[in-house]
Amino acid sequence: MEKSNDSSEYSFILVGFSDRPKLEMVLFIVNFTLYSVAVLGNSTIILVCILDPRLRTPMYFFLANLSFLDLCFSTSCIPQMLVNLWGPDKTISYAGCVVQLFSFLSVGGIECILLAVMAYDRYAAVCKPLHYMVIMHPQLCLRLVAVAWGSGLVNAIVMSPLTMTLSRCGRRRVNHFLCEMPALIKMACVDARAVEMLAFTFAILIVLLPLTLILVSYGYIAAAVLRIKSAAGRRKAFNTCSSHLTVVSLFYGSIIYMYMQPGNSSSQDQGKFLTLFYNLVTPMLNPLIYTLRNKEVKGALKKVLGRQ
Repeated sequence: MEKSNDSSEYSFILVGFSDRPKLEMVLFIVNFTLYSVAVLGNSTIILVCILDPRLRTPMYFFLANLSFLDLCFSTSCIPQMLVNLWGPDKTISYAGCVVQLFSFLSVGGIECILLAVMAYDRYAAVCKPLHYMVIMHPQLCLRLVAVAWGSGLVNAIVMSPLTMTLSRCGRRRVNHFLCEMPALIKMACVDARAVEMLAFTFAILIVLLPLTLILVSYGYIAAAVLRIKSAAGRRKAFNTCSSHLTVVSLFYGSIIYMYMQPGNSSSQDQGKFLTLFYNLVTPMLNPLIYTLRNKEVKGALKKVLGRQ
């Protein structure tokens, strides 16, 4: 594989939505609002999980981790995008691009695996309720989170250098609003099929394998719920899992559509809006989904706000 010999000597130009100048100010207002809501919502979830003793359980430990990852996910690129939308300067330094790519790959990978861990937690809560606290003991929770973080970091440590060292023959224009791996690979002026295949392999391990574990967990959960005779019991079990299932559907739906397609099968504009969805809209919705459908979180919020 040929390496780029002009790596740190130039900045990149993030094309973003500059081909639609009338749309840029609208996107700035909308994205600034969504980002503010995402930061406020996820920060609140983390704060509530720390302050309220009733939320010191495995489920809320994982939820606080998810909120932290959502904060990192959005913050890795949205502030830079807002700067580029606001003015004529669309550049990002080489170092900034590296940091953005590494953050995006690592946090995205961690979140995929963490959602599988949360599905296992819901399986233990619904299918093994009497042994839940024995199964999901603090040491196991810490190990599962450590595995998620380690796997995401390995993905970023391997794929970031391979992507950034592809020769681009002086090309600086990234047809995206962030330094995302597919957009950077498409800029290469050498054969990048080996990198694409490695990225596809990592996608199978980090996206499809955790998704399979999630589906298996919910298969067992569905079977357990169907065995519950009372309507109230089934409703309680459904409420226990519905928030997580909604978050999984939003996140994995867009991720799979983006990354599990080899080559150039999705259009550039479609890719930008899909990335914006799972990078901003999903982190903004997650706190709302968990808060609106969870009495314990709503009760903890009222307590922290001094309303009870």
